[in-house]
Amino acid sequence: MPDSTALRFAPWLMAASAGVLLLFGTMHLLFTFRGPKFNPRDAALKARMMEVAPVISSELTMWQAWVGFNASHSYGAMLYGLVYGYLALWHPAFLFQSWFLLALGVLLLGGLVFLGKVYWFSTPYRGILVSSALYLGGLALHFI
Repeated sequence: MPDSTALRFAPWLMAASAGVLLLFGTMHLLFTFRGPKFNPRDAALKARMMEVAPVISSELTMWQAWVGFNASHSYGAMLYGLVYGYLALWHPAFLFQSWFLLALGVLLLGGLVFLGKVYWFSTPYRGILVSSALYLGGLALHFI
């Protein structure tokens, strides 16, 4: 059984992991609706995205889908950050006793690491790696 210092520190590592995703999700949401960060560098491409509908539905444009996907992506990161941060700081016994929640966190972060490596640029990928390391560190401190 880990010593009591390690057990007290483990929730803080989990909360820090959650905080990284909350920060990145919040920044992503701000960049989605404020400023040009997620605009294509080619203005003609943005204009076409505002005109063309995806095959799945003519009720929206590719630009609306782009903005919506970015916003919902932000909400997912923010939700993880808020829920896991809350549980880590206010209900750590519940979190660390729930194999479902612990496994879900590992799977989510693992999936984000994959997406970050394959589809994103270096800053969010590194942030996900930091978040994952903090999460795994919290697990290790608690269980090892």
